[in-house]
Amino acid sequence: MPVHTRIRPFNTKETYPEQKLNNDLCQAVVARGATVFVRGQIAQDLDTRESLHIGDAGAQARKAMENIKMLLEEAGSDLSHICRVVVYLIDIRYREAVYTEMGKYLQGVFPVSTGLVVSALARPEWLVEIEATAVIPDEA
Repeated sequence: MPVHTRIRPFNTKETYPEQKLNNDLCQAVVARGATVFVRGQIAQDLDTRESLHIGDAGAQARKAMENIKMLLEEAGSDLSHICRVVVYLIDIRYREAVYTEMGKYLQGVFPVSTGLVVSALARPEWLVEIEATAVIPDEA
């Protein structure tokens, strides 16, 4: 019996064919003890792998948060149970647009948050990436 539940496993050969990678990853892991670790999400359709909202950091943040919401629900949790978010920006000037969109999804949640400015993300069209850690609540 597996210790952890893997949500939406994939191989990087299919996701990043131009990069000649071969890594087995997943979008989220539900760890024993009901912790959900959500992979950094970007403005990508998780079914088609299409990059969306090219050039619009706010819209990319909105799609990343929609992905996080969907993955948490698939894992048996929801946005209200997020404990931690990490935001990666490729330009500090995107901070206001990104945090405004992210804040709409986290109103009243009060997670801990870390924001980083990085030189690049895995694809040049990605301006922001957001990862989250949440819990699955005990059944009432």
